[in-house]
Parts: sequence; C-alpha cells; structure tokens
Amino acid sequence: MTETKLQPGDAAPDFTLPAADGGSVTLDAYRGKRVILYFYPAAMTPGCTKQACDFRDNLGRLTDEGFVVLGVSKDKPAKLAKFAEHDALTFPLLSDPELEVHKAYGAYGAKKLYGKEMIGVIRSTFVIDADGKVELALYNVKATGHVAGLTKKLGLG
Repeated sequence: MTETKLQPGDAAPDFTLPAADGGSVTLDAYRGKRVILYFYPAAMTPGCTKQACDFRDNLGRLTDEGFVVLGVSKDKPAKLAKFAEHDALTFPLLSDPELEVHKAYGAYGAKKLYGKEMIGVIRSTFVIDADGKVELALYNVKATGHVAGLTKKLGLG
C-alpha cells in the first residue's frame, strides 16, 4: 500500500466532513485564511488529548496570526462532541470514519508503533495557505511539544 505524501506547493485536497457540533466543514470555505489541519489517531486518548489541549492553549495566538485550526480523526461526531466538551476544545473537530480524507493527505498507512510495522492513522499536520496550497506537510509528529515546534517553523516564536 503506497501512501500519497503531500509536499509544499501541492494543492490541498478539498473535503467536506461532519463536525462535532453537528454541522459540516468544507476546507474550501476557509480560502483566504491559513489553515492548520491536523490528523490524530483517536479522541480521548492520552497523546491525542495532550495535542488537542496544546492547540487549544495556543489557539488565541494562532487565531491572532490569521490561522484556523481543524482537527480530524476517524471518530464519530458524537465522540468528538464529548471530547470537545470534556477538554473545552473550541476549534472544529471533524469526523472521517471512512478515512478518505486521511488517505488523500497521506495520514493513513504504514507506520511503526513500539517498533512494530502496522497500518493506521499517521499523526500528521498540514499548514495550508490562503490559496489552498500546502505550505507545510509534517508526518509522524509527536503529540507532546508539537505546537511549540510548529509555531517555531511558522516563525511565530
């Protein structure tokens, strides 16, 4: 199974996904803004909670810099709603149970977990520019310290 890995300059694949709040989100609706789109394995697990709270805690700063944050997992909207409520997450959490968007971004496929090769969600983050092009494509990111590293790469400190 060969995964597509996006590169800076590639057109970001558009999508419409159901959100935790019952609505739906289309990437194209954010044209003109920079989007941080991140994929995580599962809501309410320790690493994913740490990463989501890290984005939450830095959301004001990212928003001030003109960014929109979107989190995507294979969880159903009801579980994402619980996750958002439990951890006071105020950015959209999107449901991709069929993994179509994960695969379009190369965020699903072969990965190593505890030294074993397996197929699953690859924790990944993409920065999409105002024109819908990939600015940064980061695969196999660590949950802890990720937002600090990302803000540094974006020149925000």
